[in-house]
Amino acid sequence: FSNSGAEANEGAIKLARIRTGKTEFIACEDGFHGRTMASLACTHKPAIREPFLPLNPRCSFVPYGDAEAIRKAINKDTAGVIIEPIQGEAGVIIPQEGYLREVREICDEKDVLLILDEVETGIGRTGKWFAYQHEKIQPDIVSLAKGIASGFPMGAIIARDGLEFSKSEHGSTFAGGPVACAAAIATLDVVEEVLPSVAEKGARIKKALSAHDTRVAGLMVGVTIGDSCSKVQQACMEKGVLVNCAAHGNIRLVPPLVISPEEIDRGCEVIDAAIRSVC
Repeated sequence: FSNSGAEANEGAIKLARIRTGKTEFIACEDGFHGRTMASLACTHKPAIREPFLPLNPRCSFVPYGDAEAIRKAINKDTAGVIIEPIQGEAGVIIPQEGYLREVREICDEKDVLLILDEVETGIGRTGKWFAYQHEKIQPDIVSLAKGIASGFPMGAIIARDGLEFSKSEHGSTFAGGPVACAAAIATLDVVEEVLPSVAEKGARIKKALSAHDTRVAGLMVGVTIGDSCSKVQQACMEKGVLVNCAAHGNIRLVPPLVISPEEIDRGCEVIDAAIRSVC
């Protein structure tokens, strides 16, 4: 356990390094994995990464969705490939079907660990407990946070059998504290109840915003706006709906999994009107 997504990714990176004996990583352009030192090294966004160069570990960046680029970037020092099943900070960028399966096959072929950052996509966000389940694969390490405890500071990593830290290799003073764990247990109980409705709610959003370039994976939604994104965001806020302008002019919507149909309709009505009025 840890206290945030960045810490979870730090743990994933440490685990990959200590168990493989290798030191380098591959991540994706527009990927985001955190702002602490190792997680930042694997975060592509130049504005937040470059002021802190040089960073450790060494990380190569390849285009998202291009499995062959990952294959070409792997070398004898590559410990792991760290990617988001769906890129969140980039604006909910959903890769083509089969991408994760192909990356899994490449990692197996090259004897490299596959680390999936499910900080944003995990815990029911896409309609399954983990986004990788849509591709029916098994990663080596998964990092979690955000939805795991309904906003209470908590993160975690899960690793396959036989891949673990030895005593004293990793730890944290407050990680796995009783209050955080209680919040997580309560959250998981609620998610288990609402999980069957997530895909249906996402489909409702997709239908309501069908006039726009809308990408939907459960209750993870991206709408490409372009240069007017901030104006649409402001127009929505004035009508009582908060939306997030992510990278490249994309609006990112990640509503609570317990959102009601009526709230979806109201929110989409505001968003649709804002886009039409601004764009």
